[in-house]
Amino acid sequence: MNREMVLYYTPENTPNAAKLKGVLVRMGVRIKNISPEQTGQTIGYLAGLAGFKETDSPEAENEVPENAGTDAAVCFGQAAGAQSAARNLPARHIPCEILVMHNFTSRRIDELLLNLRRAGVPRIALKAVVTEHNSRWTFYHLYEEIKKEHEAMTPSAGRAE
Repeated sequence: MNREMVLYYTPENTPNAAKLKGVLVRMGVRIKNISPEQTGQTIGYLAGLAGFKETDSPEAENEVPENAGTDAAVCFGQAAGAQSAARNLPARHIPCEILVMHNFTSRRIDELLLNLRRAGVPRIALKAVVTEHNSRWTFYHLYEEIKKEHEAMTPSAGRAE
């Protein structure tokens, strides 16, 4: 069955998360909430793709990325002083929302983004689509890659405002 699915990660439950989930439910999209404990699992496993199994030793478990202090600024445009708290977080913590879409057509992605805007859900900077290539990556690795892409496409994303 090729039902649309969203892998949704949020560092904290907010009213906006409830609005987003409401839009997904109305559109008939399956939602899989991703927890920090699951960020070391592959996208393929999380999306339920054939041939992917749960891993016992997530890759991000013992790594603290060099840019751990800047992650929150990329996600939220925070000032430099707000970044220091992120340095003490576990490596698997992701400081912002991520939306990963599976089995969506271009038209349905456009429809989803329009419905989110109409519902008043603030823009989610980090979004991706499950591909054959990224399905082998861990959720944390996907986060790192789309964060880099976002920084490259949005020069002010990594700077304090």
